[in-house]
Amino acid sequence: MPYLHQDSKPRPPALPGAARPTTSLGKTYEELKQDCLSRGVLFEDPDFPACNSSLFFSEKPPIPFVWKRPGDIVKDPKFILGGATRTDICQGDLGDCWLLAAIASLTLNEKTLARVVPLDQNFGPDYAGIFHFQFWQHNEWLDVVIDDRLPTFKGRLVFLHSAEHNEFWSALLEKAYAKLNGSYEALKGGSTIEAMEDFTGGVGEMYEVKKAPENFYEILEKALKRCSMVGCSIDTSSAAESEAKTPFGLIKGHAYSVTGIDEVSYRGMQVQLIRIRNPWGQVEWNGPWSDNSPEWRSVSPSEQKRLSQAALDDGEFWMKFEDFRVHFDKVEICNLTPDALEDSTAHKWEVTIHQGSWVRGSTAGGCRNFLETFWTNPQIKLHLTEKDDGQDECTFIAALMQKDRRKLKKLGAEMLTIGYSIYESPGRDGHLGKDFFRYHPSKARSKTYINLREVSNRFKLPPGDYILVPTTFEPHQEADFCLRIFSEKKAITEDVDENVAIDLPEPPNPTPSPQETEEEKQFRALFEQISGEDMEIAAEELEYILNAVLKKTKNIKFKNLSLISCRNIISLMDTSGNGKLEFNEFKVFWEKMKKWINIFLQFDFDKSGSMSSYELRSALKAAGYQLNNYLLQLIVLRYSDEQFQIEFDDFLNCLVRLENASRVFQALSVKNKDFINLNIAE
Repeated sequence: MPYLHQDSKPRPPALPGAARPTTSLGKTYEELKQDCLSRGVLFEDPDFPACNSSLFFSEKPPIPFVWKRPGDIVKDPKFILGGATRTDICQGDLGDCWLLAAIASLTLNEKTLARVVPLDQNFGPDYAGIFHFQFWQHNEWLDVVIDDRLPTFKGRLVFLHSAEHNEFWSALLEKAYAKLNGSYEALKGGSTIEAMEDFTGGVGEMYEVKKAPENFYEILEKALKRCSMVGCSIDTSSAAESEAKTPFGLIKGHAYSVTGIDEVSYRGMQVQLIRIRNPWGQVEWNGPWSDNSPEWRSVSPSEQKRLSQAALDDGEFWMKFEDFRVHFDKVEICNLTPDALEDSTAHKWEVTIHQGSWVRGSTAGGCRNFLETFWTNPQIKLHLTEKDDGQDECTFIAALMQKDRRKLKKLGAEMLTIGYSIYESPGRDGHLGKDFFRYHPSKARSKTYINLREVSNRFKLPPGDYILVPTTFEPHQEADFCLRIFSEKKAITEDVDENVAIDLPEPPNPTPSPQETEEEKQFRALFEQISGEDMEIAAEELEYILNAVLKKTKNIKFKNLSLISCRNIISLMDTSGNGKLEFNEFKVFWEKMKKWINIFLQFDFDKSGSMSSYELRSALKAAGYQLNNYLLQLIVLRYSDEQFQIEFDDFLNCLVRLENASRVFQALSVKNKDFINLNIAE
């Protein structure tokens, strides 16, 4: 089960200087390189070999690819030629325009580029066929090492390449990102902001252009000045429109980069312009202010030079900002730090990060539409204590990211539809139950549930305590997630999880024989009939007695109790250690049994003889066991079926083993959860 448990305690954001090596060989880039140089060999990456599995996972290559090193493709290969620029990114035969648009934006910031693409790499005397790149993944910077064997066809690169045929940094960067995600095919289709965040560790915000605020030009201008990465795209209404060309030369369903924004003096008026780049390296806007449009004739050569305007078929073009708002639908901004775009003051944001999981049957409750299970999702408490400077509210960004879905594509995983809701905290500790969400509306929520890797929104709320509930849209969907909270003032976050606690009543004393109830008399008669003169029964005999009694109970719809449950019962109740139950021990157990039956019936809502695993937290709490998410997930994994149902025999077995574990705990005075963990996971 891949999504068993993630510790969701808040943790500080990762720093890029401490990138973790990722090779299975356990060595750093420098160690691997020096090893190759000392042995006089070129590096061959065992983790991402030059074979078809690194290319595709669902199909065979459509053409016979040949893996070649740059020196086998051109005579004089260079890592970077004349600086890494946006014109070095030309799309090949892979549908990863979203990635290429992000790389083009990356080249606009030298410091950010140098972090992702270490610039001290080359094909010089110390060349060893090995290169490395650094990417951010879920609050961790990773150093990804590759060899420089690249897929070619007829001597030319098949995928991403530079306009300069002897420049290879961009092709090698694409290969490293493909390795990070499992294969080249895993890069097909995506959101530009996904790659932008992997290049920066920043936080993304998405705008619908037609609904953008009036000061949208200023927002974009400020974002680019702060070196934020910006992408844009045109929506499609059907799959048939994907990469369809409009009459104005724009491509639908295609990821573009925004590389500049400026104003130009035109016939005595100031005109707002925006510069866009197509990662194909060709196919451009042909409307007003395009490369060869007549508008440029009224602009002085010095102004054209300032704007780097040149009539080249390089995929980059200017267009009027008003036309941009008409023709484009979405803009994605990745802020390197989430500085507020609403005003001119840069802020240092406080960041906390939670790692967690949605696990089928226990913490994968789905959205608020599914009230019966919504409350079982992970819950995170947010303490907003300080108002923004000069304001009455507290600003924060909540960014929810599903982890590793692209890497899991080869196993059939797709991006899940995710989002979150924020509620005002009722002021009590512990996991909030179903009734709270039934009667309390949310104070804020993500704008939409969407199948993107990350959903992020900016909020302003009064100071106070809030509960954030991250969810998938549908229940029973499993994934790991990372939740980041960016706040202008220090905000405290904590996972709302139960402390492990055991609160059991004192075991009842058996009733003396002269005061036996009618029920006890019937049990004694049956007990004597089964046990014989010693008045003791083994597990097989206990199984017969309990099933005989339960079948006569009209309000219970149960299948037979199992022999293993009866053995566990004897293990719990046998005080003499002979592996059998005396009648007095049986009477004590029967009192427990009646209580557990009533609890089970309380949560068997449809009287089917089974209860939903999502109700297990409440049922166990009623029996005296308060468990955290981790232990709950272990129990559900052990005792529920494929439909997330728990039958009475499994419920009984679980309670018996929990009580056994609690007795061991009390005897040895150790942490509750350690013994519960050992006992139920067997």
